Amino acid sequence: MNGQRRTYIKFAIVGAAILAATGLTVAPTFVKPEGLTGVDPAAPQRCLGIFLVCMTLWFTNLIPLAATGLLAIALLPLLGVLPESQAFELFGNSAVFFMLGVFLLAAAMISTGLSKRVTLIALQRFDRSPTRLVVGVALSSSFLALWMPEHAVAAMMYPIVVEVTKTLNLKKGSNYAKKLFLALAWGSIIGGVGTFLGGARAPLALSLLREASPETRISFLAWMAAAMPIVVVMTALAVWTLCSRIPSDIDDIKPATRMLDERVKRLGPMSARERRLAGLGVLTVAAWILLGNFLDLAVIAMVSAVLLFALRVVDWNAVQGYVNWGVLVMYGGAVALGRAITETQAMDWVVGHVIHPAMPGLMVLMIMAAVAIFLTEGISNSAAVAILLPIGYSLGDVTGINPAMITLAVTIPAGLAFLLPVGSPPSAISFAAGHYSVREMVRLGWPLNFAGLVLLLIVMVLWWGPVLNVNNW
Repeated sequence: MNGQRRTYIKFAIVGAAILAATGLTVAPTFVKPEGLTGVDPAAPQRCLGIFLVCMTLWFTNLIPLAATGLLAIALLPLLGVLPESQAFELFGNSAVFFMLGVFLLAAAMISTGLSKRVTLIALQRFDRSPTRLVVGVALSSSFLALWMPEHAVAAMMYPIVVEVTKTLNLKKGSNYAKKLFLALAWGSIIGGVGTFLGGARAPLALSLLREASPETRISFLAWMAAAMPIVVVMTALAVWTLCSRIPSDIDDIKPATRMLDERVKRLGPMSARERRLAGLGVLTVAAWILLGNFLDLAVIAMVSAVLLFALRVVDWNAVQGYVNWGVLVMYGGAVALGRAITETQAMDWVVGHVIHPAMPGLMVLMIMAAVAIFLTEGISNSAAVAILLPIGYSLGDVTGINPAMITLAVTIPAGLAFLLPVGSPPSAISFAAGHYSVREMVRLGWPLNFAGLVLLLIVMVLWWGPVLNVNNW
């Protein structure tokens, strides 16, 4: 019954949004941004209607995120906001192909067994005591999520952690099992904000940034420099929380140690495919770091993806199932909607009537970050970015905040969801093991959410501003 009630509420919310959007579409034009030229005078008002409907659908997830992306692409030309050619052309933006390349590289790591080898060897170095193994799971998850999608890291490590719990004969509700599975979830979540590779939100944010401010660029290395202090400190806080707030109910992990040793021995030497993939992965990351200012990251990702097949690392049938095609489709709609909001200045008009230009920039950034970190507890973090960044860029126009600063302040906290299983794929995967309740997740996770906001403020003031000079990017 509770599920039915939630569905009815979602229908009611979406129905209200559709009615409001219909009213905006048919009402006399009153949304009139100053200096707007080259578009239909009614386009800004209709664009707000489309944004309202898509935002509500992304928030409620009444239909799949990808379906909402398709709806955006269809409505923009249908209501005369963008020409058909432009709306459909934006589906092929570089962020889609960048993430496709990342998904394929991650799929190849899983398919060849290289990811399992790296995980087992990493955990083997931490298997001398119960506390060290928990630390090892958290650190390994965090590090791996810097270089591959966080959901792939969680899916890859989950069966190994399950084997550890079975080897130690840990029952449902065991405190040590809670530590292990929360370490897996929290490590993957935190590491995922450190680079472009940890999740779909960062490439999407870069595409929206490019549409809103073509002259502003954030390179792979610049993003990493901005995010790594948060990753390091938040990982340390997560480990401290696990070790101090959950009492241990086990003092010997020798069976798990023997199991990990046996699993590593069973792997044998690296195969030729694994060696080729390892070399290709290192070269790809190096190219993103060193050539990112000269070549689009998507170009490098596509070359690497082609080399996976040219070097006979994998075949297409082995990896296509690992590609999240729905996320890629959602991208197209979100980027097209972002272009429409920019060209029609629709959100600028709304923000100009709500926000006073004298509002301190730091206050605007903290409000956006707080909304991002809590909104993403209930909806996809990519959807949260798609909803918030157009609003953020308009706020930046009014208050004088650089678009790069807005991008970082929204996208990084949008990846730090610790409260609910639906907040991120790693949380959902770890929760599925059944060793802790939602109430325990909230009790243990809310201090991390709060710490993430406080840490973000400190990093903004002490690192992004005076050291990285983000406002001049």
